[in-house]
Amino acid sequence: AQQDSPRAGRGKERKAPSLPRTKGSEILFGVAPCGLALAQARRALFRLFLKERRGGSVLRAELGLQAAARGVPVLHVPGRALDMLCRGRPHQGVCLEAAPLPFRSLRDAEEPRPGDAESGQRLWLVLEHVQDPMNLGALLRSAYFLGVDRVVATHSNSCPLTPIVSKASSGAMEVFDVYSTDDLQGFLKAKIAEGWEVVGTVSRPEDVEDVPVISCSEFRWDKPLIVVIGSEGEGLSLETQLQCQKMLAIHPGRALHPGIDSLNVSVAAGIILHSICSQKRRHGD
Repeated sequence: AQQDSPRAGRGKERKAPSLPRTKGSEILFGVAPCGLALAQARRALFRLFLKERRGGSVLRAELGLQAAARGVPVLHVPGRALDMLCRGRPHQGVCLEAAPLPFRSLRDAEEPRPGDAESGQRLWLVLEHVQDPMNLGALLRSAYFLGVDRVVATHSNSCPLTPIVSKASSGAMEVFDVYSTDDLQGFLKAKIAEGWEVVGTVSRPEDVEDVPVISCSEFRWDKPLIVVIGSEGEGLSLETQLQCQKMLAIHPGRALHPGIDSLNVSVAAGIILHSICSQKRRHGD
């Protein structure tokens, strides 16, 4: 008798069930984004999908209990169905159907009073036209971890707050408000008038004119500060550069080969933010 080849029988496999979606919803995927979205409840939550498996993971079981406590329906589905829901991305056996998370308006932002201890060492990160969701997620994760007080993104030509961003941020997007502005130049001018310092970042100091460039390790943080990060490849626009009082650079540790003479935007931002945040006064200092 003819033996089945490894490919034989594949057509007999059950197809993944097609799961209807709530209109206007999106699919979060991964344990951290889904778990934090459930815990924070900052957006409407429709259904939690868990991979059906004997003796499933403790983490997934805990998420199921958490969802049920919030009144979110829990469905156990084959792994293939989860693959289809998140289009093959790494879901770790968990997907969550939810409403999109929009940028917040700066008009809704609360400001500390001038007499507050933290008012003098506020740090905001401003993102100009960052379009890659993986970079945006990594930027949010670093900003949250290092203690940045607020992240503001340009409204146009920027990546929205998508499930990919949430996954790349390891869920930081679910707990950290992200604001947007449709007038970056006006916003920066207003903050300078309020006494803030605005610094930009640059990968090639020779490309900057009319603005002093210093190493990030030489910068001293002594007033409310905005750090502006530019887009991948293009960096800061000339209009934004001219709003900056200084430009911060990271000096390389070797002579660089042409073509690999800069850092990924999220890596560069992490280095610069750590250099600044290490100067933050600790409680009791």
